[in-house]
Amino acid sequence: MAMAENGRKTAAEQTPRMAFGLAAMDISGVLSPFTFPRRNNGPSDVTIKILYCGICHSDLHSIKNEWKDTVYPIVPGHEITGVVVETGSEVLKLKVGDKVGVGCLVGSCRSCENCIHHKENYCPKLLFAYNSLEADGRVTRGGYSNEIVVEEHFVVKFPEGFPLDRGAPLLCAGITVYSPMRSFGLDRPGMHVGVVGLGGLGHVAVKFGKAFGVKITVISSSPEKEEEAIKRLGADAFLLSSDAQQIQKAKGSMDGILNTVSAKHALLPLILMLKSEGKMIMLGAPDQPLEFPVLPLLLEGKVLAGSCIGGMKATQEMVDFAGKHNIAADIELISVDYVNKAMERLAKGDVRYRFVIDVSNTLTPP
Repeated sequence: MAMAENGRKTAAEQTPRMAFGLAAMDISGVLSPFTFPRRNNGPSDVTIKILYCGICHSDLHSIKNEWKDTVYPIVPGHEITGVVVETGSEVLKLKVGDKVGVGCLVGSCRSCENCIHHKENYCPKLLFAYNSLEADGRVTRGGYSNEIVVEEHFVVKFPEGFPLDRGAPLLCAGITVYSPMRSFGLDRPGMHVGVVGLGGLGHVAVKFGKAFGVKITVISSSPEKEEEAIKRLGADAFLLSSDAQQIQKAKGSMDGILNTVSAKHALLPLILMLKSEGKMIMLGAPDQPLEFPVLPLLLEGKVLAGSCIGGMKATQEMVDFAGKHNIAADIELISVDYVNKAMERLAKGDVRYRFVIDVSNTLTPP
C-alpha cells in the first residue's frame, strides 16, 4: 500500500471511521439503527458532529423509492446543523468549534460553467448528501447520523447565536424558496407573490418574502391555515384554492408564484392568477405528471419554470440574510425514536411545519 512521504497512510488509505445512524433497508421505508463507514477527514474536509437534522419530504420519497432511484441501505437527511470537530490542513474559512450547516449538496466538479457561476446545484456531476455515488464508489449517507465529513466548500457557517434546531430546515426548505425569489426577480419591494402550499417550504417563503418587502398571498387547500398565514406568519392575503370566486378575483394579480406543492394538482387556475409575463416557479416534486396548459402562457407571455435548491454562494447568503432578519423555521423537535412515526405524519401532512431530529441528545450507538 502506498504511503505518504512521512511514512503515514494518507486519509484515503486509512481505515475509514465508523459512524452510526438510522437507515431504511428496503422499500418499506422503516428506519432502523445502522452502522456504516465515513471517509477520514482529508486536507480540504471538515468533520461535523451533527446536532440536528430536519426531515424533508424528499427523505420520505427516497426511503420508499418513490423516485425509483434509491440505493439501499439509505441514510437520509440533508438539513444538517452541527459543530466542526476536525479540519483538514487546507481548510481556510472554518475552524474547530464553528457552528455550521450542510444542505443537499456535498460535491460537484467545481470546473463546469454552472460551478464557475456558483450554480453547483446544476452541475452534471453534483453529489447529494445521500443516495449519490462518490468517486471511490461509496454511496453518500446523510444527516440521520452522528457525524459527517464534508469538503469545506459545501459547508455554510451560521451567524453567532443562530438557533441551530430551527436553522436546519433552511439548508433545504430555506434555500429552495430564497434562491428563485432572488434569481427570478421576485424579491423587489412592492411585488405581489403567491405562495402555493403552507408547509415546510411555504412558511419560510412567507418569512423571506416579508423580509424582502414583497406582498405575499398564500394559496392553500386548507381553510384552517388562513389565520396562521395572516396573523402569525404575516402574509398579506389568503386564497382558498377550492373557492372559485376567490380564485376568479385573483386573476391576473400576481407578479410571481412559488409553487411548493409536491402532490398532483391543477396548474391552470394558478397560471391564470399571474399578470402578463408573470412567472410561476415549480419547487415541489410530484410523483405523478401534471397537466401542462400551454395556451395561457403563449397569450400573455407567462413563464413556467423550475428551480432546485441553490448554489453554495446563495446558500451562505441566505443563511446570513436569515440571521440579519431573524428568520428561522417553525419546527417540531423530535427524538430519534419518533422518526418513523414522524414519517407517517409527514405523509399525511400532519406537521407544522418541519420535523427536526434532536440527533446529539437522542441518537445512541446501536
